[in-house]
Amino acid sequence: MRHVIALDVGGTGMKAALVGADGTLLHEARRATGRERGPGAVVESILGFAEELRALGRERYGECAAAAGVAVPGIVDAANGIAVYAANLGWRDVPLRQLLSARLQGVPVALGHDVRTGGLAEGRIGAGRGADRFLFVPLGTGIAGAIGIAGQIEAGAHGYAGEIGHVVVRPGGPACGCGQRGCLETLASASAVTRAWAAASGDPEADAADCAKAVESGDTRAVTVWADAVGALADGLVTALTLLDPRMLIIGGGLAEAGETLFTPLRAAVRERVTFQRLPDIVPAALGDTAGCLGAGLLAWDLLSTEVTA
Repeated sequence: MRHVIALDVGGTGMKAALVGADGTLLHEARRATGRERGPGAVVESILGFAEELRALGRERYGECAAAAGVAVPGIVDAANGIAVYAANLGWRDVPLRQLLSARLQGVPVALGHDVRTGGLAEGRIGAGRGADRFLFVPLGTGIAGAIGIAGQIEAGAHGYAGEIGHVVVRPGGPACGCGQRGCLETLASASAVTRAWAAASGDPEADAADCAKAVESGDTRAVTVWADAVGALADGLVTALTLLDPRMLIIGGGLAEAGETLFTPLRAAVRERVTFQRLPDIVPAALGDTAGCLGAGLLAWDLLSTEVTA
């Protein structure tokens, strides 16, 4: 049975799958990245995991994977197959496509940015299915975005398109790792809400999920923290829809797990801020933490399709 390898590399763990031509997940597995052992160990973990998946595919389906797709965090030069920078993995300028293809005995490899790869999956087979233009925004440790146009993700001229988390929404606000102050991700990411709620509640162990529960119970401190984050998020999203005019905004990540505790006030806040802009549908992501892995599989199949066409 023809299949591809899909790998989604996160800061602490990897999700992997063997994916059939119709998108069926034939096999799924997870593994730690081994980042505590250093960046070299992370790369070796990826290569070793992929090699095991290749052997498994050959044993179960009578043939090796036809291609592989891998999604990684940080800054990615997808065109040249290089993982440029990822602070949480400790690497710089890793020629991951070349290394992975060599380990897989010449199998073609597609490399993608984790959020854009997840957006590809949400657009084709998830919440954005059928939408010609969408913006996918996961609210996790940070905030990034994927711009979907006609079934593809727009990476931009230099591979940085969609970085909505670094739109300044509160000038002079909290310092961001990018060097600016008041970036969206310093105010409306799951990490930002966790920090704000830990401070407001006096509980250093409290997180964003706890804040959402406190909002639902009517805690006024939590309501204030939540409203501040939603307001900042709405400001960032209105900037994005002014520039991009998407038909749909797909919100994912850990903060979206709060459901209507997030989406009801967020829709209202965006509606209050638009003037001439057309209001898009604002919907939760559908694929959860499998989006990156599914998207990596799509990258691999797209690569094979391109090679056949060429």
